[in-house]
Amino acid sequence: MSEEKLRLGGMALPNGVLVHGPRSWACAIRNDAGDIEVASAYKTFTANRVTRPFLRGPARLAEAMAVIPQVKRALPAAKLPMQSRKMIGTMLAAAVATKQVTESQRLRPVAREFLGGALSLAPAMLALRGSELAAYHGAEHISIGRYEHGDGAQKEHERCGGHLVGPLVATTVVGNVLAGLAPVQHRRNARAVAQIGAVAASTEIFGWMTRNPGNLLAQALSRPGHELQHRLSTAEPTPEQLDVAEAALAACLELEHGPDR
Repeated sequence: MSEEKLRLGGMALPNGVLVHGPRSWACAIRNDAGDIEVASAYKTFTANRVTRPFLRGPARLAEAMAVIPQVKRALPAAKLPMQSRKMIGTMLAAAVATKQVTESQRLRPVAREFLGGALSLAPAMLALRGSELAAYHGAEHISIGRYEHGDGAQKEHERCGGHLVGPLVATTVVGNVLAGLAPVQHRRNARAVAQIGAVAASTEIFGWMTRNPGNLLAQALSRPGHELQHRLSTAEPTPEQLDVAEAALAACLELEHGPDR
């Protein structure tokens, strides 16, 4: 009888890969000397007890973010995507452009919010394109895909966070348009609530998409994320980059299948 596969996630770094499972995480990097460094530990916060709709999605995102400080303490040489000058520069440029678009009176409300949402995604896409980060993103997907499905895994993965793009842009547009109908003195708070609601709703939609891959609506919603992966956010990794991803995967699985499982 085959062993049930764990549900794994991950994140690409400019110099390595982070893999996380239900209880643990592991990160592997290629250091400046060319050697692979690996660190792993159990999570300090897990969201598996949060099962209520619209709360479980944000809780899982919080769980993933809580791992990052652990990684930096255990593996100081690990580089984070948001540390790069290119990412910081594009974030600032996108923030300025988004503000101009959302405050423009020449566009209809729906068009303003749609363009603003699209611009907010630009930093991540520009930072990934043609970089080692994109290649490690592909390595992350291939290593996890091999674990889940066997040989033949591609650099695009069905649970990549990129598939949140379609639902997140759609729910953000709807939420911000509705928030714009609030009285002026309450509009800022309404937009903040709309942003939280958009994250909660989009993660629920994303969960439904992964459970119903054959549904035509699910396929349509996942198409933008697949195209982003295929064309921008992932690249074919080198064997050396795959070795790093496999080291992270093996270390994570070692903890997950430990004696206190």
